Amino acid sequence: MAAAATPWAARVWSAQGVSMSSQDIPSPLPRVQQFESMAFGIFVHFGLYSLLKKGEWAMHLHNIPRDEYMKLMDEWAVPDFDGRALARLAKEAGAKYITLTSRHHDGFSLYDSRGLCQWDVTKTPAGRDIIKDFTDGCRAEGIIPCLYHTTLDWSEPRFNNDWKGYQQYLRDSVEIICSNYGELGAVWLDGNWSKRDADWELDALYSVIRKHQPETMIINNTGIGEEGKLVHNEIDAVTFERGRPEPIKREGMTKYVAGEMCHTSNFHWGNADRDLNMISPALVIEELVRSRGAGANLLMNLGPTRTGGIPEYERAMFHVVGQWIEYHGGDKCPIYAGRPSGIHGTDDDFGFVIGDEAYLFVFDVTATADPRVSGTNARGTGPRLYKGVPAGFKSATWMDDGSEAKFTPADDGVVLDVKGYPYGMNSVVRVVRMTR
Repeated sequence: MAAAATPWAARVWSAQGVSMSSQDIPSPLPRVQQFESMAFGIFVHFGLYSLLKKGEWAMHLHNIPRDEYMKLMDEWAVPDFDGRALARLAKEAGAKYITLTSRHHDGFSLYDSRGLCQWDVTKTPAGRDIIKDFTDGCRAEGIIPCLYHTTLDWSEPRFNNDWKGYQQYLRDSVEIICSNYGELGAVWLDGNWSKRDADWELDALYSVIRKHQPETMIINNTGIGEEGKLVHNEIDAVTFERGRPEPIKREGMTKYVAGEMCHTSNFHWGNADRDLNMISPALVIEELVRSRGAGANLLMNLGPTRTGGIPEYERAMFHVVGQWIEYHGGDKCPIYAGRPSGIHGTDDDFGFVIGDEAYLFVFDVTATADPRVSGTNARGTGPRLYKGVPAGFKSATWMDDGSEAKFTPADDGVVLDVKGYPYGMNSVVRVVRMTR
């Protein structure tokens, strides 16, 4: 029998443990520091594919010829798209930023391409620049706007026939989004995984971004199977697409990079009305907490409807996540300020030290935490050891209901007496605040 895998929380501890000298790790740039402090964002996939309601890869996987597919532009009115409404949803959810697809792999742009491309939103019945609506709406609500831009293009012939020409086209396209919509929190690129051995002329591409957006986060998704890989020194955050973020081993790095995991609510990123395999709000809460335990952000997706509205299920899901954050301090919730600090328990349990306080995250309290596997993961109530908790804490409180949390000092940490939920309450992941 193979040896048991090292628990996730212990891997976090070993990579970010308290014995590590701070001199071994570079200091984060202000933009990276701000990005990590935002903790939680909303990903929005919206485009012509939204009309088909078959997911964002519909053109490619349903073998729709480009000219036939682009006829959807004649139907693209999207009267319900409202950048400010998206920003208000983010605020309700506790998300601090939104990343919107300015152009996805189908080659259709949600921005005025200034004659660079024949497939953009200005040539549709919508007749408006969706990216401007979005960025203005975010700023009105205090949400940081970020823009996704594909590097892969199924519609532009130069992608296959004139690689150098396509690289110039790509840079010109990215320059438009970087120079016409004010300050962006991030430029999120995606598609280099389609031609891993090609010369994407990254120095030139990133120079264009830095010219217009010197303080933006540059993120280039390495894709499934390449999670956490750093491929260029201009990158500010590595990606963990639909994976489990691992702590970044920053010792010896020339630059401090952040991490971000993007996840979607079903098996598509765009609107897909026949995909009913939706994840629960509880799982989103768990993924958010696990991501933060590894020091990564969570970028959680929604796909607007064919008219541009916010889907009912995703709206409700984000609302529930926002309730969890509110129950645990709102803007003072430890997921924002917390960083891996050497506290780990068993399985997913971990902790943060923030100033003079410690926060212990407690998973699987419910007696039947996962009914799909008959409670296999349900550790329930009782004593749990958290290693790496500094000495000197005198009292503790369960954040979700304000009741006292009992613990006993141990040689290498504390033993927390995990109690069950009061009747009528279940906060999915419980959090204990420890004070001196």
